[in-house]
Amino acid sequence: MSDNLDKSNINEAEKSKSNDSEQSLEDAVEGSDEALQKKIKSGSPSTQRVQRPHSSPPRFVTVDELLETAKGVTNMVLAHEIVVNGDFRIKPVELPEDSLEKRVKEIVHKAFWDCLSVQLSEDPPTYDHAIKLVGEIKETLLSFLLPGHTSLRNQITEVLDLDLIKQEAENGALDISKLAEFIIGIMGTLCAPARDEEVRKLKDIKEIVSLFRAIFSVLDLMKVDMANFAVSSIRPHLMQQSVEYERKKFQELLEKQPNSLDFVTQWLEEAADDLMKYKNALPAGGGAAGSGDGAVPNPVAVQNYAYLKLLKWDHLQRPFPETVLMDQSRFQELQLQLEQLTILGAVLLVTFSMAASGISSQANFAEKLKMIVKILLTDMHLPSFHLKDALTTVGEKVCLEVSSCLSLCGFAPFTTDKETVLKGQIQAVASPDDPIRRIMDARILTFLETYLASGHQKPLPAVPGGLGPVQKELEEVAVKFVRLVNYNKMVFSPYYDAILSKILVRA
Repeated sequence: MSDNLDKSNINEAEKSKSNDSEQSLEDAVEGSDEALQKKIKSGSPSTQRVQRPHSSPPRFVTVDELLETAKGVTNMVLAHEIVVNGDFRIKPVELPEDSLEKRVKEIVHKAFWDCLSVQLSEDPPTYDHAIKLVGEIKETLLSFLLPGHTSLRNQITEVLDLDLIKQEAENGALDISKLAEFIIGIMGTLCAPARDEEVRKLKDIKEIVSLFRAIFSVLDLMKVDMANFAVSSIRPHLMQQSVEYERKKFQELLEKQPNSLDFVTQWLEEAADDLMKYKNALPAGGGAAGSGDGAVPNPVAVQNYAYLKLLKWDHLQRPFPETVLMDQSRFQELQLQLEQLTILGAVLLVTFSMAASGISSQANFAEKLKMIVKILLTDMHLPSFHLKDALTTVGEKVCLEVSSCLSLCGFAPFTTDKETVLKGQIQAVASPDDPIRRIMDARILTFLETYLASGHQKPLPAVPGGLGPVQKELEEVAVKFVRLVNYNKMVFSPYYDAILSKILVRA
């Protein structure tokens, strides 16, 4: 769609590259983003559909039904998180500092370890608490074993035989240090490589109470590691089940709240309307990608374009479509990342255009410059961040780096006039209407649209001109975006198809 949509303007823009650097940039971006930028508004609803669509009124439900629905939604969110988030990890529980729960836990634990210390200090020592701890450690170690760990299972069961340990304690023959040494050895065998250092440090602890406390601390970390290993193992199987599970839970919610597709309907209607307006505005013979020769857009093209609109959504003013609500925070994060990439790409584009032609080919310099600008834009998500002020700093730093690189490479020095022009162009990127920023934004959306339309199994499409310096970052965002979209399609495609069949018939 936007490939055709943007192509003629971009080609025309790129013809003027040989002109003066500042003027060539102005010419290059003139009108190049009209397609995607006019199609994808910043979340502003179509004038015909500013009101919430009408549907059946919600019926009253009982408290039990609400609780059951809430439970189902909670489980659905967890399953969704595991499947969609490739970086999903279970983390150790950390209680808030100065919280009552944390203080109570510390008091109870201190009392327990003090009691153990007293028992072991007696003459002869009492091992009641110590034997209970060994029993807990034994069960924990056994829980880490896989079915094929027969030899280890027999070894743990034999050495940590509680009846035998009790007899040794009663007869004064128990060597608690030897048991601890065996436990540490088994922990070293079963732990993840990331825990090798923690296990090694256990061997340096000689005081028994401190050693047992440290052993339990490391075992807690190993439990988390094992849980994360289980999550990664079940993810492929969970993917198969999660689609049907989420669809079933959403259907249950829809039956209780029949208006739960109102915002989805509005979202898809706006996407279809925008594509129709764009198609009608094209010269004879033109057409959006996926729309074919007919007047009605292809349903797949409408859905893809609708997802692109989520990357320009006004989250403060507009309700998010119900079927993507669980991923709203992810779309917000992608939106921020793309905005940062747009600005980063624009800054690098004007910099390399203003500097000597050979400077952009200096890989180390290009990477260094990109890292500097990224760092200065790190806090864009914070309310206190002021882009214009940040770009002023960026301009100063970029000019210093360019001058230094030109000097080292033996190029002509960066004149004061050029520095002034470059700083001005960098500061201008702060405006959403800046032509350089607009063309970078349009090309990024073109890339995402092309990748989404090509299918996630195929290689990534070629990155549009000017985006080479941020190719790696852009491809990472594209993979996340397409994975998110494709999973959402798998779950909710029946609802989208039903809604679009009515919308496109009316069109």
